[in-house]
Amino acid sequence: MEPSRHVVFSHGQKSGPWGRKISSLAAVARAEGYAAHSIDYQGLDEPAERVARLVAACQALRGELVLVGSSMGAYVSAAAAALLHARGLFLMAPAIYVDGIPALPVGAVDCPTAVVHGWADEIVPVEHSIRFASEHHAALHILDTDHGLHSQIRMVKVQFEYFLIGLDLPRLKNL
Repeated sequence: MEPSRHVVFSHGQKSGPWGRKISSLAAVARAEGYAAHSIDYQGLDEPAERVARLVAACQALRGELVLVGSSMGAYVSAAAAALLHARGLFLMAPAIYVDGIPALPVGAVDCPTAVVHGWADEIVPVEHSIRFASEHHAALHILDTDHGLHSQIRMVKVQFEYFLIGLDLPRLKNL
């Protein structure tokens, strides 16, 4: 029987589909009942090409879809979220509002979203994630780490598990 819940990972520009961060988070996804997939973008430099590859790869998946991305992969995940009717979006150090990367289309992010970023990110300023989270009403977790988030991988895993569990919680009415 084909799984009905999928987490699809998108790696950054200088990494690969099953790096340390994605492999760690894939274990969390599987423990929460999701099938884990990771798209290989190596050799694709243009964001639009990466978005097209993600959309094409997800066409065959049936059921709930959670998109997870790191850096350029976070941009790609965010840009494809509405196109794929994603159930959730988990972004790590997203390359959003970065020179040379197109602005996200209006309405691209239309699902529950969480952002994790490092205070000492030397590639994408943390202010970009603060702005994005504010504009999209996303959960924001800022950790004492750099762009790769590796020194805080345990905390990233906890935040990811919390995010996946939260997607299953019923929404409460404002009291």
